[in-house]
Amino acid sequence: MKKLKVAIFISGRGSNLESLIKSSFKKRSLVEVQLVISNNSKAKGLVIAKKNKIPSIHFISKKNFESRVIKYLKNIDIICLAGFMQVLDSKFARKWRWRLINIHPSYLPDFKGLNAQDQAIKAKAIYSGCSAHYVTPKIDSGKIILQKKVKILKKDNTESLSKKILIEEHKIYPRALQMVAKKILNRQT
Repeated sequence: MKKLKVAIFISGRGSNLESLIKSSFKKRSLVEVQLVISNNSKAKGLVIAKKNKIPSIHFISKKNFESRVIKYLKNIDIICLAGFMQVLDSKFARKWRWRLINIHPSYLPDFKGLNAQDQAIKAKAIYSGCSAHYVTPKIDSGKIILQKKVKILKKDNTESLSKKILIEEHKIYPRALQMVAKKILNRQT
């Protein structure tokens, strides 16, 4: 069975990176993680990539990030943003349309952008959640692939809500990646 090649962009701890890698090792997986790219040389996710023998690179400067990274993506089929804390330019997003996905810690379209969990707490929302979605030039506005609601309890704060949402992210992001891979493979046949 043909497996699609995936690059994962990270900036931090790499917990979603780890869940995507683990999922890719499953027998029925349609993807293989080939590359990890970070915009932070101290990202803990780089250690996870090394531990799993996945090549990784990092760029310290955000300037011209997309033009510098493109040469490493020649054989890549799908890009996953997993805690990647940098807005990609619109030209890059359009080039990778329907092959560039992200996980966001809110039940979109609510609470887009940074600090989504804090936004939900301050809004006294009843629920939040997480959303796997396609990346478009407009932040957190691409078509939803998969979502999961998380109830916000009165005792929740930003930290406790973040932990509950992260557990669900680790479940839905690998599933969303498999769904995208299946669509791509179906278009190729």
